[in-house]
Amino acid sequence: MRGDTLSRLVSPACRPLPAACSGLQSEETVLRWEGAMDAEVGEPDAFDAIVMAETKFHGEGYQEGYAEGIYAGAIEGRQYGIQQGAIVGLEIGSYLGFAVTWKRLLPKGSDEKQSKKIKVLESLIQMIEKFPSEDPVYVNLQEDLEKIRGRFKQACSLLHVPSDFRLGSEGSALTF
Repeated sequence: MRGDTLSRLVSPACRPLPAACSGLQSEETVLRWEGAMDAEVGEPDAFDAIVMAETKFHGEGYQEGYAEGIYAGAIEGRQYGIQQGAIVGLEIGSYLGFAVTWKRLLPKGSDEKQSKKIKVLESLIQMIEKFPSEDPVYVNLQEDLEKIRGRFKQACSLLHVPSDFRLGSEGSALTF
């Protein structure tokens, strides 16, 4: 408890004198001592500033770090989103090119096997055209992408084409 609070709670007659004033019993000395205690309350204590400095700087550092983290996280998230979007776009574009090319290469005929291949390719093309490439918050993105991958594998199976193929001459591979 601080001296000023104690001096207000204890009546002047019962207040103990400081050890330095023990030999002096005058009312004037007591009033001077109380005034010094009250003056001390108005000014910030030098030791309080030192003791509280760690807490103050910790709080300020946390706020600055948090703000910088949000900014860095937004930049990193955007870069990651662009990278993943490009990968999905490359995959979907490859499927579309595959389906359109094979649809044109297949002879139109009344053969049931040929018509089934064409129907699967047309279905793949329609699925790709309906795929929401402009909506970044599409809820069923992964599910629709898996359906497209499944239809692509079905088309590859019907056409007797391996569903994984390699691209690039420097050893870089793209597997579907």
